[in-house]
Amino acid sequence: MGKEKSLSKTINKNNKRKIQSKLKRKGNLTIYFLLRALVIISMIGQGLNGNWNNVALCVLTLILFTLPNLISSKFNIDLPEPLEIIVYLFIFSAEILGEIQNFYGIFEHWDTILHTLNGFLCAAIGFSLVDILNNNDEIHIKMSPAFAALVAFSFSMTVGVLWEFAEFTADRYFLKDMQKDKIVEKFQSVKINPDGENVPIEVEDIEKTEIYADNGNTVIIIDNGYLDIGINDTMKDLIVNFLGATIFSIIGYLYVKNREGYRFIEILIPRLRKQSKEEEVKV
Repeated sequence: MGKEKSLSKTINKNNKRKIQSKLKRKGNLTIYFLLRALVIISMIGQGLNGNWNNVALCVLTLILFTLPNLISSKFNIDLPEPLEIIVYLFIFSAEILGEIQNFYGIFEHWDTILHTLNGFLCAAIGFSLVDILNNNDEIHIKMSPAFAALVAFSFSMTVGVLWEFAEFTADRYFLKDMQKDKIVEKFQSVKINPDGENVPIEVEDIEKTEIYADNGNTVIIIDNGYLDIGINDTMKDLIVNFLGATIFSIIGYLYVKNREGYRFIEILIPRLRKQSKEEEVKV
């Protein structure tokens, strides 16, 4: 009788977990299809207006939306539902809201928020790679918490640097402005030193900058400073990526040291998908 009750409780718990998993998956799919529908609507609108560059961005967004499921099935990785939803929202915020709806221009810190989040999420992915190896019985290598944190940080910063390379390439060869320009009021440079010495000359309190064409006509006037081409934006992006990566790396280090106290971070850590007993028998 006692064994039957215990078995009944186990079955009920398993059924409850399956129901919760289905509900979470349903919510995840709802957000996925909602965002996908919004992208398609945006793509149709941009196409009707003849904005083919934005149409291409919408197509790229739809392709990026398929990556989480593709990676999950290809590498047998279980992506936590919260992480998957955050990835979808991040892609939508960067491409559709940021580029097409010009949130980068409307909201001053939109780009900063996304790059900080990118640093945090990429560190989580880098950390998960080490954690998967540490918990794999077939691999006889155990990496220390400090090394796991270092890998997470390095992975995130590498992704951040590669993205800045991509922005520079798009600006240089495809005439984009992904490295958003900034208006600055002062600068210092050895280039304008009248004696040609390696001593920077400081120029400050710039009221305006005038840009002339070859024929001498004024093309554009920039008030309150001069136009910095990308460097400030690039360095700011790398700095906030650094902050996001550092925050997660510290949390990841503490998680390895004390998993029970930092279970909340597991909603952002991919895992190898566990085979069920039926699947193991088939194999």
